[in-house]
Amino acid sequence: MFPNDRVNPDDAIAADLRCKPGEDTDRDLPSADPYLRASTSLSNRFGRALWGFVYVCLYRPSPRPLHAWRSFLLKAFGAKLGPNCHFYPRARIWAPWNLVCEDSVGVADDVEIYNPAVVTLKSHSVISQGAYLCGASHDHDDPSFPMIWAPISVGRYAWIGARAVVLMDLTVGDGAILGLGSIATRNLEPWSINAGVPARNVGQRKRHAVPLSRSA
Repeated sequence: MFPNDRVNPDDAIAADLRCKPGEDTDRDLPSADPYLRASTSLSNRFGRALWGFVYVCLYRPSPRPLHAWRSFLLKAFGAKLGPNCHFYPRARIWAPWNLVCEDSVGVADDVEIYNPAVVTLKSHSVISQGAYLCGASHDHDDPSFPMIWAPISVGRYAWIGARAVVLMDLTVGDGAILGLGSIATRNLEPWSINAGVPARNVGQRKRHAVPLSRSA
């Protein structure tokens, strides 16, 4: 090479990035990267964006006693709620149209209901502060790492303790308790008391702890 034949650094970088025909490369276009593909439909994303606006402007700032107002907003976005449901202002619901509640359900502040699939909360069930109902995950064995989801059902008079977690595709039986900070990785038997990570059955709840006419 002659002394004046210097290589432009930009040209060198461009040459390095050039791929030969048929050459295997990881430098695919971003649109071809499955990790960058949307996990939900355009209509779903639009609905959640609209709900997010309503949540910030109308739901979240509402005074704590206005449970009927927050129930009205959830119903306006497709939630199916029975009478006397108490959703507190800092409770977060990912997709109201995938929420089904019977009567007298309580959902405390800082609860997060992540529900790409339907989450059902049955009569008099209680979800305490900071609990997380996780209705989705990812298929870690698939190279494209797709989002997967499954329903969650919480039975009558069941109690999900503060900061506890319920994973997708699980049923919490009637009257069952999931203790503080516990993680349910399997179905919880009716009237069982469960604690730990993962949660294990540590006792039985007395059935007369709730009105007999409602627990039959």
